[in-house]
Amino acid sequence: MDGVLLLNKPIGMTSHDCVMKIRKMFKTKKVGHTGTLDPDVSGVLPICIGKATKIVEFLTAERKTYEGEVTLGVATTTEDASGEVVAERKIERPLTRKEILSALEKLTGEIEQIPPMYSAIKVNGKKLYEYARAGIEIERPKRKVTVYELELLDNREQFMGETISFRFRVTCSKGTYVRTLAVMIGEQLGYPAHMSDLIRTASGSFTLEQCVTFEQIEQKMNENAHQDLLLSIEQALSHLPKYEISDKVAEKVKNGAVLPAPSTFQEKMLVVNAHHEALALYIPHPTKPNYIKPLKVF
Repeated sequence: MDGVLLLNKPIGMTSHDCVMKIRKMFKTKKVGHTGTLDPDVSGVLPICIGKATKIVEFLTAERKTYEGEVTLGVATTTEDASGEVVAERKIERPLTRKEILSALEKLTGEIEQIPPMYSAIKVNGKKLYEYARAGIEIERPKRKVTVYELELLDNREQFMGETISFRFRVTCSKGTYVRTLAVMIGEQLGYPAHMSDLIRTASGSFTLEQCVTFEQIEQKMNENAHQDLLLSIEQALSHLPKYEISDKVAEKVKNGAVLPAPSTFQEKMLVVNAHHEALALYIPHPTKPNYIKPLKVF
């Protein structure tokens, strides 16, 4: 069993829980995910199985897309709906569409974020959530992230109520905390806020429409057709340029051979055999001009 499983992660499970469950279902220890999703978040979670675990780092996409909901008027410890309430403020006047669009525009482009205390980032060798659970608040380093698009998914002209919720779609760089983005939207509008719902709809080129649920996996297991659920390594890396080689050269590639660089060689290329099966990932040789070396051999 080798390949990439596109899982529609359910709410209530950690990414690690999903890996453990897939290990049992596919009866293999070689399983890894390609980008953590919080327990409260559902959606696209590519999971690598068998030899495909070698390409995890190349599937941790630079761009991800989410659809979420921000609720103004209430802030929580975790910046999402599962945390304890730490601040409340009634919204005493209607907010206009123009005000909300202006707030979203100000948070589009390169922005600085302070990671939430309830996150897996390490400071002095300890994860932030470990400090948070012990009741210790520490200074967190700011990080620059990019918000490529931030769109309001609500056609109201006026938003009214003691608390106000609205949906948005964001395409952002790897490392962006969308729940922190929800808090920042609240700050722009002058209110405490938290992220009340979130689903990842795309990770790189993988979309939610391609993903399967655990129920669908179990059904395929019962039909003994679970291999059909897996993308091959070459399918999963279809965004990379390919370099096709002969069977004779393929034997050398399997042993990690350095090769003369073809004139078409780019920064990173997937080397495939005549049957278009992925053999290795090659990069320019650091010390031998016009030669290429394997980064990963499959």
